[in-house]
Amino acid sequence: MPGTEVPVYLAKMKADAVQHLAEDAIVIAADTVVLLDDKILGKPRDAEDARDMLRQLSGRMHTVVTGVCIQSNNKQISFSTETKVYFRSLTREQIAYYVESYKPFDKAGAYAIQEWIGMIGIEKINGDYYNVMGLPIGEVVAFLKHDFLDEETPIEAL
Repeated sequence: MPGTEVPVYLAKMKADAVQHLAEDAIVIAADTVVLLDDKILGKPRDAEDARDMLRQLSGRMHTVVTGVCIQSNNKQISFSTETKVYFRSLTREQIAYYVESYKPFDKAGAYAIQEWIGMIGIEKINGDYYNVMGLPIGEVVAFLKHDFLDEETPIEAL
């Protein structure tokens, strides 16, 4: 399964797992992966793995892919969004500080763009910032408006 399809598959599995809990609801599930040289960097196992991932990302471009599944009892839509992220070169001290202070063990690629590492380490992105955070909100809202809600539903109701 190519790296860009993995997060969509996982998002569908998450949505299916909870749909029965919310029978009349719309379920939104997502999963995010970091792709570096077509290899998935998942969540780090421990501090050493986190430091290793950040060393690999340092000074390079990688792709963040978020798969989203939106479903109700009678409809399911899934899609993915990709964002290119360009890291500055990080020092060993910066990497060690980030891992020790922020403990990014539940983050794909061992970082969160909205944390300190994003402020000092990311040179630029090409795509949706919120996708890198884990949910491309603008696209989710567009799919909800177009495919799940009636036209009278005000945007602020989302």
